[in-house]
Amino acid sequence: MKIGKLTISDLKDLVFNNIKNNSDRILSFGEIGSDCAAIKVGDEIVYLSTDPITGSNSDLGKLAVNINCNDIATEGVPPVGIMLTILAPPETKKEEIAKIMKEAQQEAEKLGVSIIGGHTEITAAVNKTIISATSIGIGKKDNFKKREHIIAGDRLIITKGVGIEGTGIIAFEKEDELYDIFSKKIVDEAKSLLDSTSVVKDGLIANTFSKGMHDITEGGLLGALWESSCFYNLGVEISYEKIFIPQCTKEICNHFKIDPLKLISSGTMLIVVDKNNATPLIEKLNENNIPAFDIGEFTTSKEKILVKNGKRLEIMPPQSDELYKVI
Repeated sequence: MKIGKLTISDLKDLVFNNIKNNSDRILSFGEIGSDCAAIKVGDEIVYLSTDPITGSNSDLGKLAVNINCNDIATEGVPPVGIMLTILAPPETKKEEIAKIMKEAQQEAEKLGVSIIGGHTEITAAVNKTIISATSIGIGKKDNFKKREHIIAGDRLIITKGVGIEGTGIIAFEKEDELYDIFSKKIVDEAKSLLDSTSVVKDGLIANTFSKGMHDITEGGLLGALWESSCFYNLGVEISYEKIFIPQCTKEICNHFKIDPLKLISSGTMLIVVDKNNATPLIEKLNENNIPAFDIGEFTTSKEKILVKNGKRLEIMPPQSDELYKVI
């Protein structure tokens, strides 16, 4: 099997076909395009999400907290707790574990989330440190967003730009090579993108306007669009020319011959809004120093289309992330 998330067909065949919802308390659980499980508890809903950090050797604590809290933010609620499991190889030094936890705590404090538990283990079962985390958020039952409210004509907004996490990881992992090719300014800008991997603020601000949100991770923007199209049972059409790609991302992707639209992009939130709320949402995000871009819409057709240079290109199911072609 290929490195990276399972393909959509494998995910359905090997995972989803072998699990089922056994409780009427559970409002949402594993499926394509869903970021969180949702459990009804009285008048509130507990949201949970889990993700590992496997593609980076740098900023593990920071990424573990941000990537997992991002999923909770897609529901428009703040994360309240996170649990971390650290699996490290035998040659790991104590200082490395401490560094991870200090990074994690720093990010947790920024987000107002608490690290409430987990597990730390030295094991020969891994050849590099792996962190898996579970994040928790709590919201009001009355504010639960129902997918059937999303319709053709609703606009698709992205924040910040694409390829954020992937560009940052590549810049750290291929630092020496990139400094030989690009200016220090370009490489340093790329590395700094790892400081922009949180979309918690994006999600909380967008919640007033949004009908639904999706965190853009492995598979990049095109993968997230494909998943969202399936989740809402609608077609999608977006414009390449309206998608913001940071200059450092363009140059690094050109160098490694990878597609920035298929590059892991924690730090980018995909937001669905009524067409009348697209401009007010973008203005509100901009007021809070979050760039935002209207890139297209959902359609009645089941087609998934990227319009580039006047050509209509089919968006295909996500495969292994472009990041794994480089590292």
